[in-house]
Amino acid sequence: MTTVASRNGHGSGECSPPSRTGTPQRTARGYASGKEDYLTRLRKVEGQLRGLQKMIEAGTWCPDVVTQVASATRALQEVAVGLLSDHLRHCVVHAMHSSEAEGGLALDEVTGTIRQVVRL
Repeated sequence: MTTVASRNGHGSGECSPPSRTGTPQRTARGYASGKEDYLTRLRKVEGQLRGLQKMIEAGTWCPDVVTQVASATRALQEVAVGLLSDHLRHCVVHAMHSSEAEGGLALDEVTGTIRQVVRL
């Protein structure tokens, strides 16, 4: 079972953050089962962004461009919410089952992530 303690160098596992030492770490993530869905969504957003570039190049009316920017932004926000949900359901639940202290650390981490998202 993976725990938050692994983040502090006490083991390794699928819920630990990536290595900051420059050594690539191949681990499964909480979103691994929905990875293709996330990639599909992100490819659609990528297409929207290319479309926005073409709209600007073509001199499209500003409100129409802004509407499309808002659409792409919402699509990215949906991806972020889905990833957070998967992380809560997978990694945080595992940490909570491991110990109260590790569960608290995992919740603190998620709270920090939510703060970053809310600061948009």
